[in-house]
Amino acid sequence: MANIKSAKKRILTSAKKAAANKAVKSSVKTAIKKVHKAVEAGDKEAAAAALIAAEATIDKAASKGVLHKNNASRKVSRLAGTVSKI
Repeated sequence: MANIKSAKKRILTSAKKAAANKAVKSSVKTAIKKVHKAVEAGDKEAAAAALIAAEATIDKAASKGVLHKNNASRKVSRLAGTVSKI
């Protein structure tokens, strides 16, 4: 455990940021799963709607710095490709 006050503060703030980042990453994963579930069901309209929602979630995560912009772009591109194959 840290003894210096600033080190204790860094532990607390980094824990808060890690928890926030974890929540954002979890919402991204959930959105991606919804798209895949709609694709597996073969429902083109639901997949398209889920893709729009997932794209917004992924872009928000990238703008917050949780995901790198290229990583976010790759995820969106792959999702769009799977939806277009229906």
